[in-house]
Amino acid sequence: MTRILVSEVGPRDGLQSIDRVMPLEAKKAWIAAEAAAGVREIEVGSFVPPSLLPQMADTTELVAFAKTIPGLNVVALVPNAKGAARAVEAGVDAMSIPFSMSETHSIKNVRKDHPAMLLEIEEAARIAHAGGKHFAVGLATAFGCTIEGAVPQDTVVRLAEKALEAGADEVGLSDTTGYADPAQVRRLVQAVRRVAGDRLTTLHLHNTRGLGLANAVAGLEVGITTLDASLGGLGGCPFAPGASGNIVTEDLVLMLNSMGFDTGIDLEKLLEVRKIVAEALPGEPLYGFTPDAGPMLDYAERIAG
Repeated sequence: MTRILVSEVGPRDGLQSIDRVMPLEAKKAWIAAEAAAGVREIEVGSFVPPSLLPQMADTTELVAFAKTIPGLNVVALVPNAKGAARAVEAGVDAMSIPFSMSETHSIKNVRKDHPAMLLEIEEAARIAHAGGKHFAVGLATAFGCTIEGAVPQDTVVRLAEKALEAGADEVGLSDTTGYADPAQVRRLVQAVRRVAGDRLTTLHLHNTRGLGLANAVAGLEVGITTLDASLGGLGGCPFAPGASGNIVTEDLVLMLNSMGFDTGIDLEKLLEVRKIVAEALPGEPLYGFTPDAGPMLDYAERIAG
């Protein structure tokens, strides 16, 4: 049975995209409940200035809390080398830095063009490795940009190689804007693999146009073993207009478990976590079909066999 890692990004990607700030205790309850359901990796926040994203102001406290949970890989996003230093000090297990393949988006998102961003990645990698931390680069807008439109495949391959040369332990492909389709996912994964090899394992997909799960399956078909998702489909990018909707964790877990993949996640327990988020963010839209429809009648047989 193939093991697939479902990495929960809701406490970071989901919460940075809404105006309200979820209370710290509710975030802790969310993280603890997901870990109890079998989720093995959670991106708990990001080390960005609170003035830019007040939703992430308590990331240091969340890291400290999450590190008390046995078996949980605690991840945070960092925008730059300064954020990497804060992440090391906080004690994360791993960190990732977004590197937009669209230069226009990169400038809007982190105020750096590609050459400047590669220098930042090199310094962040040095800091992470000095602290003994795993350092990943998320290749954002890899499938297209709401500002520039199409992003050439050759650009993504070239910048992926440069990110690895700058010190990334791995690279992941991010459909920041929800532009990907399954055929494109297969092509791009295979193309980047030619320079990254087994240092490409992760897809970060959005369901903006309803193709999230189809794109996930396409990734699985070409050897992807880690899929990011957000509980209730919370998420998007504040600097990419119209880019809403991460893959819904509940729907992804149902699909993977039903297909015979080993996620280690108990779906029934996962569905209960949704109540914590709903109570902490009353009125905030939560998405997903599985929470409403429930699992299939033969779901237990499917996951057993």
